[in-house]
Amino acid sequence: EGAGSGFIIDTDGHILTNYHVIEGAQRIDVTLNDSVVLTAKVVGSDARNDIALLWVDPSAEQLIPVQLGESTNLLVGQRAIAIGNPFGQFDRTLTTGVISALNRTIQGQDGRTITGIIQTDASINRGNSGGPLLDSSGRVIGINSAIFSPTGVNAGVGFAVPIDTVKRLLPDLLQLGYYRHPWLGVRYAYTVDSWLAEALDLPVDKGVLLVQFLRNSPLEASGALGAQQEVIVQNQQVYSGGDIITAIDGKAVASWDEIDTLLENNYQVGDTVKVTIWRDSQPMELDVQLAEEPN
Repeated sequence: EGAGSGFIIDTDGHILTNYHVIEGAQRIDVTLNDSVVLTAKVVGSDARNDIALLWVDPSAEQLIPVQLGESTNLLVGQRAIAIGNPFGQFDRTLTTGVISALNRTIQGQDGRTITGIIQTDASINRGNSGGPLLDSSGRVIGINSAIFSPTGVNAGVGFAVPIDTVKRLLPDLLQLGYYRHPWLGVRYAYTVDSWLAEALDLPVDKGVLLVQFLRNSPLEASGALGAQQEVIVQNQQVYSGGDIITAIDGKAVASWDEIDTLLENNYQVGDTVKVTIWRDSQPMELDVQLAEEPN
C-alpha cells in the first residue's frame, strides 16, 4: 500500500503521476478534492522518465483539468508552487518557494539518468510524488518526483520532471501505453580519452569508439563499423578498428551517456540524424534513421 499525488489533464479522465507511485500496484484508487473516490486504470507509463498516465471514468464526476505550461524558458528565482498529499495524509497541501536550479540530473526508475530536472525549495515530502509544480499563473511546469534529504523529510531540495518532457511522452503513452525511446543500437562502445587515443593511435582524443552492435542496429544498417581486431595494451585486452562517433547533427559528443541524453531529449523514433564518425583517420557522415529501443 502506498500513496502519492497526481493531477487531471483533460476532461476525458486522464491523470498524470509518477511511475514510482503506481509501480507494482494491483489496484489504484484516486481521491478527488471533494473526497469522491474513483478506481483508476494505468493507460501508459515510462519508468525512465518516472511518468505514469492513469484514466478514471469521466462520467462518474465532473473533472476540472489543470493548464499545462512550458518549462523551456524557466528562470532560477521565479516562483514555484507545489500541491500534493505529503505523507499520504495531508491532502490538498500547497507550499511555495522558488526555482532553485535548472538542468539537474537524477536517477530514473530504470537506473538511467533523467536530465533537465527542475530543482525547487518549495516543501516536498513523501506523498507529494506525482503532484504538480506550478508557476505563479497556476500552470503546470513540472511533476514533483524526488527530494534530496539525509533524514527523509524536506530539506529544501526537491526535484520535478519538466512538463515539456511529459508533453513529449504523452502521445505515445496515450496511443501505445509506453514511450518509444530513440535508439542507435550499440551493444558495446568505449569512451575515447587521452589514454585510449594514445594507446590505439586514434585520430581524435574525444568521442565514442564503436565495438559491437545489437541485432538490426540502425547504425550497422547505415554502414557503421564496429571493432575489427583485438590488441593487448598494458596487459589489457582492447578492441580496436571501429568507427569513432564525434558528433550528431553537428553537436559534439564525448561519451555514450551524452549520446543517449541528446537523442532522448531532442529526437523521436523515425527521425534521421547525421552521425559524424572517424574511420581510417578520415571524418565522414552517416545518415541514420532512429529506431525504437527494444525492451
